[in-house]
Amino acid sequence: MPTVEFAAQRMRSHLLGEPAPTLAGAAGHMLAVQAQEFWAGRWALAVRTAGDPVLREVDAAFEDGTLVRSWTQRGTLHIVRSTDLPALLAVTADRQQRAAAGILRGLAVDDAVLARAERAARSALCGGGRLTREAFADVLRGAGIDPAASRGNHILSALAVRGVLAFGPVMPRAGGPTREQFLVAVDELPAARGVADPLADMFAGYVRSHGPARVEDFRWWAGLPIGLSRRAAETAGDRVVELEPGLFAARVPAAEVPVFRRSAVVALPPFDEYYLSYADRTTVCARELAQRIGPTLNGQVAPVLVAGGRVVGVWRHSVALGRHHLPPEPVVVTDPEVAASEVAAALARVSRFLTG
Repeated sequence: MPTVEFAAQRMRSHLLGEPAPTLAGAAGHMLAVQAQEFWAGRWALAVRTAGDPVLREVDAAFEDGTLVRSWTQRGTLHIVRSTDLPALLAVTADRQQRAAAGILRGLAVDDAVLARAERAARSALCGGGRLTREAFADVLRGAGIDPAASRGNHILSALAVRGVLAFGPVMPRAGGPTREQFLVAVDELPAARGVADPLADMFAGYVRSHGPARVEDFRWWAGLPIGLSRRAAETAGDRVVELEPGLFAARVPAAEVPVFRRSAVVALPPFDEYYLSYADRTTVCARELAQRIGPTLNGQVAPVLVAGGRVVGVWRHSVALGRHHLPPEPVVVTDPEVAASEVAAALARVSRFLTG
């Protein structure tokens, strides 16, 4: 497949050429957006939504229960539609629990402790209750469970993977972009979307939002064994098309495929799906630039600049109090054909999102 057409298809899949009309539509299309940096995950959705929504508009979607954040796969926080969360966990929970089992044993957190924590959390959240992280720690103490030495955080994530709770409405923050969320009960969120085969649906959703992509890419993104990932591809059926052995795209009627035009520069956040969610990131990014972006030894992934479907640079910004009002700035741009004015326009859009 020609590189230009490959990048064009990826851009379309990621809604970076034709954005979704609503934030909920963008979230549903993407299925899960990595968001351990909360502001970054919200920008990842906003940049894929028409009308240039600002941060407070994304926050409103958490307030009304449309969006939540949870450990949906790979032991990593993602933003998802609340109606999609149960189906994702149906596929990934077992694998995540296996990966966390050793850590929990080391913290003396066994099934009995988790069951006690679950009962306490459900009681505290019943009837629309909300908990801060600190209040959740107090709930554990009230149940006779010591949350110290990171036990509280690991119990929290374990209960999230069990589908008990999730991060929901955003807490107010004076003087800077919001960054903390209340915990809410998953069974009090909007009713889950009915899915007959969650594994096949997850693969089809990944290919729809990330394709063209390989089974190995899905395996990495979903955090599943390769055998299960291959079965996912097989059971997705006619919702995907195999472009070449092992390479899949969504089955879209030709009349519905938009004409690709070189878009202006797009500033994507740290850990963005367009760059990170593939086993081989050099498909759209030069190897030497990928080494600079990450993941680094401490797990960080830099925010990137994309032009014409290729990652062409890195930018930076701080959302810390006292620095959040400063404009984002480019660190490096590797393509000499990318105009400085286009980079500035892309970064100005980030500023409007955070401060609008």
